[in-house]
Amino acid sequence: QVQLVESGGGLVQAGGSLRLSCAASGRTVSNHAMGWFRQAPGKEREFVAAISWNGESTTYADSVKGRFTISRDNAKNTVFLQMNSLKPEDTAVYFCAATGYTPFASASYFTSSIQYPYWGQGTQVTVSS
Repeated sequence: QVQLVESGGGLVQAGGSLRLSCAASGRTVSNHAMGWFRQAPGKEREFVAAISWNGESTTYADSVKGRFTISRDNAKNTVFLQMNSLKPEDTAVYFCAATGYTPFASASYFTSSIQYPYWGQGTQVTVSS
């Protein structure tokens, strides 16, 4: 089993930045693609970004492309989401998620929540205007 714990959320003004972290435990996720999703009040959970098992491949939702950057440190079993130029519409609970064993696969394959069996509890990000 993989346990995921997110941190780094908070309240920030529009135009500001936040860096989310996702620490994995239970077993290494170095052979797993990882992703970030978000859910705003009254809306469905949506894909934000994904990264391949080795960090060489990333993919983003159009709404965050150019503003958010996903990265990972396999030595620390941790994934990050750097969020810049934040907008009020980025306000949501952000979830970290892990796929199953997916070495050698491009991140572009992992944009659907049904591909991720492991989820964190989420961290709140609020962007004020």
